[in-house]
Amino acid sequence: MPSKLKRSRSTTPPLGDTPPASASSPHRSKKLKLLASHALASPFPDFPHPTPAEAAQVHVLLSSTHPDLAARPRVPSDANDSARTCGSVPNVLESLIGTILSQNTSARNSTAAKRGLDAAFGRNNFAAIAGADRADVVAAIKTGGLANKKAGVIQKILGEVHERYGVYSLQHLAGGAAVKGKGKAEGGGVPPASDEEAMQELVSYDGVGPKTASCVLLFCLGRSSFPVDTHVFRLSRLLEWVPAKADRVTAQAHLDLTIPDALKYGLHVLMVGHGRRCKGCKGGSTSGGKTPCVLKAWLRNQKGAKEEELGAKIEYVEREEALEANPLPVKAEH
Repeated sequence: MPSKLKRSRSTTPPLGDTPPASASSPHRSKKLKLLASHALASPFPDFPHPTPAEAAQVHVLLSSTHPDLAARPRVPSDANDSARTCGSVPNVLESLIGTILSQNTSARNSTAAKRGLDAAFGRNNFAAIAGADRADVVAAIKTGGLANKKAGVIQKILGEVHERYGVYSLQHLAGGAAVKGKGKAEGGGVPPASDEEAMQELVSYDGVGPKTASCVLLFCLGRSSFPVDTHVFRLSRLLEWVPAKADRVTAQAHLDLTIPDALKYGLHVLMVGHGRRCKGCKGGSTSGGKTPCVLKAWLRNQKGAKEEELGAKIEYVEREEALEANPLPVKAEH
């Protein structure tokens, strides 16, 4: 029986209490409760994969297959587009907005949406975005898809950030200038939030889930976090790194505990890149089939998996993804 997968508590000094979830937002309360339940222990404590060795082997394999992808963390830069880079900018609030714009769309579309937002209101002019008519924000980001929903989420987050802290800023998560409700450190600013505190605050905003928050932690705050998007989830199921019953939220909670911190950035970037590029680990007779895939070859060599089994597994994973994206209507009982 493998040892239970548990996380040691962060040693970062606490910032103080995160503002409580609104009683009028049951979804927010549910998110925070779910996050707390997975903060210190895996939702699948007896599931032994991936081992550190398995994670390292796949990291080496994908690094050699995609040498152009950055397997080492890059410093966030103001020169980056926060949507195209999933939040790799120094400004935490800009990182969050850019990551929201990148949801459920291509890098090209999300980049255009962020540029449209900056052109319409000025880069990081959060007050102008918060006070604008919803239709104007929708028009600015329309190239990114789901513009009505994303505009509403962004304006609501900005309003709540200002209500909590009196400024349009989340820089206290990175450490820096003190804001309302956060105690000062001896140097006059505030210490950076612990990983748990940063995750808890980010998901407390409506429209921000664990994956979006994890991207901000990884690419903006430079923390050891492992976001699970559609590509990472699909490949994790192919590799049998999560049990069949896992969804994206529980998969992320499990993988964030099992993947060594030193590999999280590289594995995330490499798995996303491989998932986008490789036709061999996708289902369908025209895209997958017997097209070569380094991960399928690794599974055959390391675990004795057969091509037929791998093909069936890929088809199963993609059917499950399609059902999650487009659930079947429930028939009324007569």
